[in-house]
Amino acid sequence: MTTVTSPHPALYRVDPAWNDLADQVTCVAARPWRRIVSPIDQAELGRVPVCAPDDVWEAGRRARAAGKRWAAVSLDRRRGVIERFKDSLVANRDELLDLVHAENGKSRTDAFEEFLDAVLTAGYYAAKAPRVLGRHRRRGALPVLTSTYVHYVAKGVVGVIAPWNYPLTLAVSDAVPALLAGNGVILKPDSATPLTALYLVKLLRQAGLPDDLTQVVTGPGSELGLAIIDGSDYLMFTGSTATGRTIAAQCGERLIGCSAELGGKNALLVLADAPLGRAVEGAVRACFANSGQLCISVERIYVARPLFEAFAGAFAARAAELVLGGGGGWDVDMGPLISADQLGKVMEHVDDAVSKGAVVLTGGQRREDLGALFYQPTVLTGVTEAMTVWGDETFGPVVSIYPVDSDEEAIRAANGTEYGLNASVWTSSAARGRAVAERLRAGTVNINEGYAAAWGSTDAPMGGFGISGLGRRHGAEGLLKYTEPQTVATERLLAIGPPSWAPRPGYAAVMTVASRWLHTTAGELIRKVVGR
Repeated sequence: MTTVTSPHPALYRVDPAWNDLADQVTCVAARPWRRIVSPIDQAELGRVPVCAPDDVWEAGRRARAAGKRWAAVSLDRRRGVIERFKDSLVANRDELLDLVHAENGKSRTDAFEEFLDAVLTAGYYAAKAPRVLGRHRRRGALPVLTSTYVHYVAKGVVGVIAPWNYPLTLAVSDAVPALLAGNGVILKPDSATPLTALYLVKLLRQAGLPDDLTQVVTGPGSELGLAIIDGSDYLMFTGSTATGRTIAAQCGERLIGCSAELGGKNALLVLADAPLGRAVEGAVRACFANSGQLCISVERIYVARPLFEAFAGAFAARAAELVLGGGGGWDVDMGPLISADQLGKVMEHVDDAVSKGAVVLTGGQRREDLGALFYQPTVLTGVTEAMTVWGDETFGPVVSIYPVDSDEEAIRAANGTEYGLNASVWTSSAARGRAVAERLRAGTVNINEGYAAAWGSTDAPMGGFGISGLGRRHGAEGLLKYTEPQTVATERLLAIGPPSWAPRPGYAAVMTVASRWLHTTAGELIRKVVGR
């Protein structure tokens, strides 16, 4: 197999060894090959097979058999694998940054943010797994007489359908806790970015993960998705709301659980007492990180009217200063969009808005001098409900700014969508920020930060309200969802139920009184007695 090198080799490094990553894909027969090209310049980076449902079924069979053996392995040994994997991520940092940059097109700074999150996530779950997955004592049916505990059993096989926008961290965030919980995994990376996921699986195997435990299939989700669901006991999906609805329905038919992080139309609120300079800088990062191709990035900004002109001017000027390019150095702020389809959607949203009266403060144009998929960071005002960009997710470097007359108006506007993934509030008062944050319909809310504070709080659950998703990743919830809780109760001395020697009416009378007081706290008991 031959790799076509970039006509602009200074932009990024292509490692011939990336071709060998395809050897880790599960195939039961010869398959056609798909070229993986860089969105920076469309040069070929490598090739992977286009799998068929037969490959998925074989992947599921292997993962299930390996998973049964893996679940019997001690948690300490599983943690050891993930700890070594974490260390391997660190040791291979520059190689990973090169690969993510070349395959996804994001700037090196954005690639590093993804790398850092992957390391922190792996370390968090390796450290927390014993406490979360250990046996937990619970109150028994009868005090003293009943001893009850809960322990957690692996689901079996977890299907992970990972997206193209964060191919490193989202594969790790979802696969690592599933593996720690004792599951086998079928991983399907997006067709645009499979090499990063394959590299991660290579590192996992080098860290001691059994070869068959994590199976990778490559190809279109439209052809492989149903087979993955059929071969899994739980599914984790990250992608569009439309696809999420279909997947949830298919999982429902099989009565298996699923978790999904879906779309967003995320809002940022600049309150009247916001620190203007910090808010401008934070909003630029929140809107244009990864070229706006981030589920939790901001697409709507509501600014207190007294600050509106100053904020809009400074924000547009700062956005215009962002360095666009395909280079892999730390000096580039924003790379290209992932595909012609994504570029077309961005252009359609902006053109529709402008044709209906919106004003472009900065951007709004392609940068074909840089490459076919580059688009300027774009700031719009005067956006109305008649425009597509008002309510539809753009998923690109486009943001609309609106003036508001009060915190109440900002909250209503931010909540005026079916989406509810992420939000941001900027203020000089922590109390005011919390009061506003708690009224926003979003799974994560950041105060004086755009998205990284909540996302990076790995000990806390992350996910969406409304049509932005089901379930949560991160925190204990992100680990326990890959398990089935099993309750084990031991009864001592007396059985639950009327003893043979006791009259049943008398037993019922005693138990009725006891049930009233059984879960009463000491404080409640005193209040009831004193109250009488």
